[in-house]
Amino acid sequence: MEQLGLEGMPRRLYTCTPSRLNTWLDCRRRYRFTYLDRPAPRKGPPWAHNSVGASVHNALAAWWREPYERRTPVVAATLLTGGWIREGFRDEEQSAAWRDRAREMVSSYVATLDPADEPVGVERTVATRTSVLALSGRIDRLDRRGDELVVVDYKTGRRPPTPDDARSSLALAVYAIASSRMMRRPCHRVELHHLPTGSVAEWEHGDESLARHLRRAEEIGLEAADADDAYREWAGPSSRESGRTTGRGRGRTTGAVPAPRRGEGGSVEDGAAVAVPPEIDALFPPEPGPICSWCDFRAHCPEGRAASSERLPWDGLPTAEEVPG
Repeated sequence: MEQLGLEGMPRRLYTCTPSRLNTWLDCRRRYRFTYLDRPAPRKGPPWAHNSVGASVHNALAAWWREPYERRTPVVAATLLTGGWIREGFRDEEQSAAWRDRAREMVSSYVATLDPADEPVGVERTVATRTSVLALSGRIDRLDRRGDELVVVDYKTGRRPPTPDDARSSLALAVYAIASSRMMRRPCHRVELHHLPTGSVAEWEHGDESLARHLRRAEEIGLEAADADDAYREWAGPSSRESGRTTGRGRGRTTGAVPAPRRGEGGSVEDGAAVAVPPEIDALFPPEPGPICSWCDFRAHCPEGRAASSERLPWDGLPTAEEVPG
């Protein structure tokens, strides 16, 4: 009996986060290093500004999980101190100085909040689907104001965000759409809260602007999914040799597939990027520019190194002149 073909079958949804989509837009080589190559190339050292951001986010999430009577600026400062991440700083003195600044940051910020105004979610994962994508992501905070939901995202960078940053953010738009569908409440407003300055950049989306963001997400997802499939088709034989499944023949997946570069002894070179043939490499070209200075995979990208200067792990911290107050 002749085996039936699968022509006309719908493609499996491309499972992704806004971060994955934005990585594809920013640099397709970094996308490959991050999501496809296994073993993944070794990253560079941790960044101090990321440690500040993660410490602040964690402290604010923990603050909202405290009982109402403990939601005070002092408790916020204590949570920041207890969860401080020391990675990436020049030395313990610099780490301690930034810990103190971050402690002041979170305590000043929570002093502007009503501790009784319980958020709908804190570090809340939301998800939605289209005919192309299965999207998910985690929101810093989801508020309810009147009959509507509001997406709140914390920022700790040196530059205060603008309303245009809020308007153009693919992630915030996706979070608004997913929140509305999951909670069955309208969600059009998105906000960027800049803790160093206490400023808020906000944008009120309309249904059409949210739909445009979603259509753009689908376009990006289709491009990335086609490249993923080509990578997995190439990687399939080597992954079968290692006794692992690739998902080949079972529809689209987003898990990484092992495609090892083997040395003389047949083992994967420790920390190195996977060697791919030219036709696969062409699907994931680099986007060299100043941002390459901050790429975790700069050591594996000659074009990125040529386009940018090397940065020290603490270079992303604001200078004394840029620190408010």
